Amino acid sequence: MRKTERFRLAGPNPLWQMYRTIRFVRVFKNTAVVMVGRFFPSVKAKRWLYRTFLGMRIGEYSALALMVTPDVMFPERISIGRNTVIGFNTTILCHEYLVDEYRIGDVSIGDEVLIGANVTILPGVTIGDRAVVGAGAVVHRDVLPGERVIGAKLQTVDTK
Repeated sequence: MRKTERFRLAGPNPLWQMYRTIRFVRVFKNTAVVMVGRFFPSVKAKRWLYRTFLGMRIGEYSALALMVTPDVMFPERISIGRNTVIGFNTTILCHEYLVDEYRIGDVSIGDEVLIGANVTILPGVTIGDRAVVGAGAVVHRDVLPGERVIGAKLQTVDTK
């Protein structure tokens, strides 16, 4: 089960009302920083950019590949451990706007984790140390330390 905080809003869907939940200027600034970071070729500079301007916690030697998209609304809720690799075009979400509510949750990625290309990580998920997430997966539940998972249903891979 994902660990998210749930908030109900009266009226039209919460995405239509998103600037009641977060300031426009903050989203605009975060979006600009993320767009620069997505295309920036230096993983060292990208780490500095995200830590400095978005408040993300990113450990030493961790690398976010080209086109990785951290959450633009609540990036400070993302924590990435040491010596972790996050593959091409991965999306890390800390929020989700639904028809009648919105949810916010921390995303914690451990040390020495490998996340393949085109992965989507949903809010409220913890990925344990030395876990491996296969390309194209949707991470909708916690991944245990050392666990290897693939696919939309996060099937555990037996490596023996």
